[in-house]
Amino acid sequence: MTVRPRRWLMLALAPIVAISFLAVPASPASAEPGDGTSATPDEGGSSVGENATLDDVLESSNRRFVAARSAVTKSTAAQKKLAAEIKLAEGRRLALLPEVNAIAGQQYRTGHLGAAGFLLGSQNSDDFLAKAVSLEEINALQDRKLAELNRAIDDVNSKKAALDAEVRKQQTNLVAMRKQKESADKALALVGGESLTHGLVLAKSPQAAPAPRNSDGGFSPEGCNVQDETTSGCVTARTMHMYKEVKKAGFNRFVGCHRNGGPFEHPKGRACDWSLQKKGFAPAHNADTRTYGNNLMAFLVRNADRLGIYYVIWYKQIWFPASGWKSYSGPSDHTDHVHVSML
Repeated sequence: MTVRPRRWLMLALAPIVAISFLAVPASPASAEPGDGTSATPDEGGSSVGENATLDDVLESSNRRFVAARSAVTKSTAAQKKLAAEIKLAEGRRLALLPEVNAIAGQQYRTGHLGAAGFLLGSQNSDDFLAKAVSLEEINALQDRKLAELNRAIDDVNSKKAALDAEVRKQQTNLVAMRKQKESADKALALVGGESLTHGLVLAKSPQAAPAPRNSDGGFSPEGCNVQDETTSGCVTARTMHMYKEVKKAGFNRFVGCHRNGGPFEHPKGRACDWSLQKKGFAPAHNADTRTYGNNLMAFLVRNADRLGIYYVIWYKQIWFPASGWKSYSGPSDHTDHVHVSML
């Protein structure tokens, strides 16, 4: 009886091939492991410190957003490639099925022909030896092929698991970077946008201690009955609290609050003008004075609700809590000081 090694190998491998490939998840994966793709790509200079300006934050956020999106695109391309490789492997498995089924059918009809039966069917000693050698070669080939197939299956499975995990990380990273970018954009809009600050403003401001509120949680009207430390006049308790918090935050240049005569809040002790200079008032004329004004304005706007601020005027713009920034064209263009009015 002649035994063909190819059919013996098919018989041994077919069930393993079928089970192993059926165990591979159907969904595709993402990028090749070890290809240099990172879930948190670093484009250089992406980290920002405590003294970062909003320009730094926007630069970092936008660069990291683009890098994260690029990583996901790369992973998606690799994912398609791996899906095609899995499809080819499944095609090879399907091509084996008819022959495997035929062998299984013959086994059902005639019974399994084991090694003992194969060798006992020898015609003579030479035939027995030839069959024994043939059987050993078949078994050795089968063992090598099985080991090779198992390694390939393990490789595909481990790659797929790693790549699926990577694409999930990258998609999560993309969402995080998008949120970071949106947060930075909102922060920039809060302090007047690029046109007002030119990026010369810290990304974060110190948090002011909250001003006292009434039992309803609001700010009740207050009289001008506290000595103004900047003039011989008076201010409200809320204005004095704001004044001390601004000074505590490090804004120690010239300031004037109470002013006799005129409309609005100064005569009522509910406003202060924060100069950019150590003495007197002069328009912003360099990066230092402009940055000082920007950072002071940003501190007031970011802490407006905590301090009870009514509005802020800076560099031809006015900010109200209810409506944000608007163009301002009053008697002063406020390029030499930051004005703050209190509730």
